[in-house]
Amino acid sequence: MTNRLIGRLPKVGIRPVIDGRERGVRESLEEQTMNMAKAAQKLIEDNLRFPGGEKIECVIADTTIGGVAEAAMCADKFEKEGVGVSLTVTPCWCYGTEVMDASPLIPKAVWGFNGTERPGAVYLAAALAGYTQKGLPAFGIYGRDVQDAGDQSIPEDVKEKILRFVKSALAVAQMKGKTYLSLGYTSMGIAGSMVNPDFFQDYLGMRTEFVDMTEVKRRIDEEIYDKEEYEKALKWTRENCIEGEDNNNVLVRGDRERKDWEWEIVVKMTLIFRDLMIGNPKLKEAGFGEEALGRNAIAGGFQGQRQWTDYYPNGDFSETILNSSFDWNGIREAFVFATENDSLNAVPMLFGHLLTNTAQIFSDVRTYWSPDAVKRVTGKELTGLAKFGIIHLINSGSTTMDATAQQKDEQGNPVMKPFWDVTEEDVTRCMENTRFCPANKGYFRGGGYSSQFKTEGEMPVTMSRINLVKGQGPVLQIAEGYTVDLDEDIHKVLDKRTDPTWPTTWFVPKLTGKGAFKDVYSVMANWGANHGAISYGHIGADLITMASILRIPVCMHNVDEESIFRPSAWNAFGEDKEGADYRACDNFGPVYK
Repeated sequence: MTNRLIGRLPKVGIRPVIDGRERGVRESLEEQTMNMAKAAQKLIEDNLRFPGGEKIECVIADTTIGGVAEAAMCADKFEKEGVGVSLTVTPCWCYGTEVMDASPLIPKAVWGFNGTERPGAVYLAAALAGYTQKGLPAFGIYGRDVQDAGDQSIPEDVKEKILRFVKSALAVAQMKGKTYLSLGYTSMGIAGSMVNPDFFQDYLGMRTEFVDMTEVKRRIDEEIYDKEEYEKALKWTRENCIEGEDNNNVLVRGDRERKDWEWEIVVKMTLIFRDLMIGNPKLKEAGFGEEALGRNAIAGGFQGQRQWTDYYPNGDFSETILNSSFDWNGIREAFVFATENDSLNAVPMLFGHLLTNTAQIFSDVRTYWSPDAVKRVTGKELTGLAKFGIIHLINSGSTTMDATAQQKDEQGNPVMKPFWDVTEEDVTRCMENTRFCPANKGYFRGGGYSSQFKTEGEMPVTMSRINLVKGQGPVLQIAEGYTVDLDEDIHKVLDKRTDPTWPTTWFVPKLTGKGAFKDVYSVMANWGANHGAISYGHIGADLITMASILRIPVCMHNVDEESIFRPSAWNAFGEDKEGADYRACDNFGPVYK
């Protein structure tokens, strides 16, 4: 479990602030204030991990902070320690702006203890007013119920907010300074694959690197990959990846020699894609020092269609393997890699990965099937969660194998796990329930292999998407819901109407009875693009918190209002929460611009 990207992992800085008046006041509060910081540290370190499996590390200021000098000492320590997230805690009144965290680039929150002996809540209100007035949006954390002065426990509602803030802020901090790798550029005129460097730089603090697809061909031709790993990967692929049915017309099917060559090429492509993202020291040993460095890419995408796929095997196999939590080297952290170089789908995939530590699903938001339409074409009725209609999530075979829903929890329920919880048995089931079908030659003249499976079982999931709006900027869409397991007879009929060689996930959003979530049709009709990123779990509230840190407004969601947590400054922009979100994001502007 090691960070595969260049740069240290961000730490969480905890700032215990205090009433600076000595001769009795400060001294009486020192222990309680520092214990709050230690309690927050334990909560965070016990519950959160990075996607690579590393433990979160918290750094507490050397002393409580009673004024400007100690605030500066804390800021200096945090800078040296690589702190990327700031949490201020206090049980008492403090000198508001004198003890504040003034860094404009570090997400910040303040937990004010709800107790009557000392006015921690009064300080919280004063501090948040100061942060808002200075244009440094901060999250306010205030427990619902009054606690006794000696109570060192953290109430459940406070725990939820601390963890939501820290999880979201750490995700923001991890993206900063990293790369989106664009292999190729625009695929088939898809707007999301017109990679926008300004968006990545201004909103995410990321750089964009553009590598032409001929670099992949060069590395194949000149054998710029680890040859030992290639032999290992090819052997593993032949032994574990089950070749599926070839649905192509016999006149265009490849013979066995051609198919075997395509397997060799797609395995090499997988190695090369990965090496381009994160580098490979083995290449330096072979005399390729520049190529060994990689691009420090936390996410990437491959154009493929059509300039590559009209001539060479498609990227489906490579994208499936990269996006899964395992490969020929064993169980490991999934990569974030977009089909058709749709960077605006890669970004919410990255959000989901950083928030949940799990593999992400990339899909076309393909078709809404109404109950009447299903009855008409299959003769059968939808039942259970699917009774009001379903959305067919399917793409050209590049979805993570974690989405087979063959990973199980202790109760035997289908789940998608962080890689450190994935078992060899989970991997075997995922592989056994996946077929790699020869690619549809109508789409992919150069061949290749598309993953084929059906997501089996009901899992809570969240679909999201970033869209760029001219004059507005980025907006985020969120739809929490469930995967559903259809009657096999229904599935077969509906699946064959699209492409049965591709992976299918049947999705049902949670409905609210109004707006975009009035019914399942409305969700489909309001979705802003042809792709969606699907993450395990109902993480809409985390996504909303994260989006507010990045100043990206949310244009569509079905998250319970009680779970929405944004900076306190958002309250100053009107009572309509979604309208206020737009106004606040516009007012404060992109973090890194």
